[in-house]
Amino acid sequence: MRNVLLLLIALTVPVLLTGAEELVNYQLDETEHLEIVPGEPIARPLRQVKYVQPYASKPHDEAPVLFTLTGLDEPLTQRYIEQYSTGGGRRWLTTIMQRSEPYLAFIRGEIERRGLPQELIYLPVIESAYSVTAVSRSGATGLWQFMRNSINPYGMRITDWMDERRDFWKSTLGALDKLETEFKRIGNWELTLSAYNAGLGTVLNAMKKYPGENYWELCKRRVFKNETIHYIPKLLAVSYILSNPRRHGLEPIWPEDPQWIRIAVGRSVDLNMVAEYAGLPGTELKKANGELFYGITPPDPNYHIKVPAAQAPAIASVLEDPELTLIKYYFHTIRSGDTLSGIASRYGVSESQIRGHNPGLRDRYLKIGVRLIIPALKGTNIAAAAGPRMENVSVSGTHLVKRGETLWSIALAYNTDPETLARINNMGLNDTLREGSTLKMPVSR
Repeated sequence: MRNVLLLLIALTVPVLLTGAEELVNYQLDETEHLEIVPGEPIARPLRQVKYVQPYASKPHDEAPVLFTLTGLDEPLTQRYIEQYSTGGGRRWLTTIMQRSEPYLAFIRGEIERRGLPQELIYLPVIESAYSVTAVSRSGATGLWQFMRNSINPYGMRITDWMDERRDFWKSTLGALDKLETEFKRIGNWELTLSAYNAGLGTVLNAMKKYPGENYWELCKRRVFKNETIHYIPKLLAVSYILSNPRRHGLEPIWPEDPQWIRIAVGRSVDLNMVAEYAGLPGTELKKANGELFYGITPPDPNYHIKVPAAQAPAIASVLEDPELTLIKYYFHTIRSGDTLSGIASRYGVSESQIRGHNPGLRDRYLKIGVRLIIPALKGTNIAAAAGPRMENVSVSGTHLVKRGETLWSIALAYNTDPETLARINNMGLNDTLREGSTLKMPVSR
């Protein structure tokens, strides 16, 4: 209990530094929302034990390995180690590392391939809690928290279909490229990581003003904002605990390495439909390609999706099957007074998404009677969007259902509306069709 009381006092009282150094407020970051539970064991401060280096960054392997960052014995690092070692801290870290499992092996492998500091494996823990959809108050997004205006050098795009800051593959390569480039300029990893948090200009100005001083000395001078002062201690604490899980009451995490590869899709596809035909869980593909807003790839034949290597043959077979329709569409017949913006609003899509599926479409010269192909995206009310139903349809033909066909693909082939097909055949719009069955058709082929 005495340790808990001391820790509670330390969270609210600035630490007096020795010599002529300034007062530094070492209050823990309030954004962590970690709890201190009375009676919970708190890790013994490491300054009482002499360790030359922390241990391995691999959660499943506690063999010694050299870390790069200095400052394990700094008071603020110690406090974060104590905080993250409480019951709430351990639960928080456990949840985050479970969330990291699809990406951890890829990130670790890329860091090791480049010979970068092992601590970088855990940088997404403090950046995004290992969530590809994380968005900060300033708009930074993804595992590595890229701002919108910083992605161009790293091959990431933001379009109506996707935000590649949420692409674990591209964002990881971009983040490591950025860190490598800035390290070559700065020459010190603590300051390089400070630049990742505070901006390169901030760090270069600090280095110019106080030449030869390291990160810890600059923090004591209050050169950096409080967030940056806490940044390295948090990363060190997380790296140490997750490198030594059993020492801190955590079970080692042994995530499988899916060995991700990238496959060109060649056309727009709905990942749920691809997974269904491949006999795979749809959530796995969508999680691996979290950059896609709707789980639908853009109309770009060169676009690649990420798949586990073991599942690649099954997925490639589905993508290469010309008989399978892998995206749902519906139609809009242009009427007098229609505008592209109005059509887009009605169907819950953007104008550029309509253009992508209707090459040659001229916005200002929409021709009455022409049918537009509209991608059916998440949340669209198709019945409302499609306009008036055809109440008196003349059923003048039939269609024999083939393998892989849906009401959507048949409507596309017959230049009719899928909701009309569903109504005249007493079916739901998304019902599965049985191969060999016969559908009534409103027109002959």
